[in-house]
Amino acid sequence: MKSSSFYAMLSRMKYINRWGLMNNTRSENISEHSLQVAMLAHCLVLIHNKRFGGNLNPERAAILAVFHDTTEIITGDMPTPIKYFNSEIKHAYREIEENAANQLVKMLPDDFKEEFDGIIKMNGDGDDELRPFVKAADKLSALIKCIEELRMGNDEFRKAKDTILDSIHSMDMPEVKFFEDEFLPAFCLTLDEQE
Repeated sequence: MKSSSFYAMLSRMKYINRWGLMNNTRSENISEHSLQVAMLAHCLVLIHNKRFGGNLNPERAAILAVFHDTTEIITGDMPTPIKYFNSEIKHAYREIEENAANQLVKMLPDDFKEEFDGIIKMNGDGDDELRPFVKAADKLSALIKCIEELRMGNDEFRKAKDTILDSIHSMDMPEVKFFEDEFLPAFCLTLDEQE
């Protein structure tokens, strides 16, 4: 049996820090970020199902979110302003991400490849419907990071917070609005204030 380095490679997510252009009071790696995005994506799909009559799989959304940034093990975390600076850079980066995804999938045993190809690329059956929830969760995670940094007195994140909020609101998802009203305010509270 040939050994696979896929999971050993994934364990390196803890070495890839986010927000590389920003002065952080606390660094955040893509492993931590992916866990939070998974919890948030799960929550958004639950909101969709329970409050808006949906019928999507929150567990599938969570697993897609767990793996949504795995390509950054190979590419690193490119700051958003650079990644989306213009259409040529955006297109080139998508190709780089696609190549990184293929490289990761190649590390798997043959009988795992099809399933993980769908997870890492979010192109499995029904994933089109879940992709916006993972994207929204990713944005909410970034917003939470901004809130945490601002609570620590780090004004470096003030403009980022405004930009991310605008991006979140432009998604026009009622599930995200519900999360903002129901769950987001608690991120501004101290531990003793939380109930």
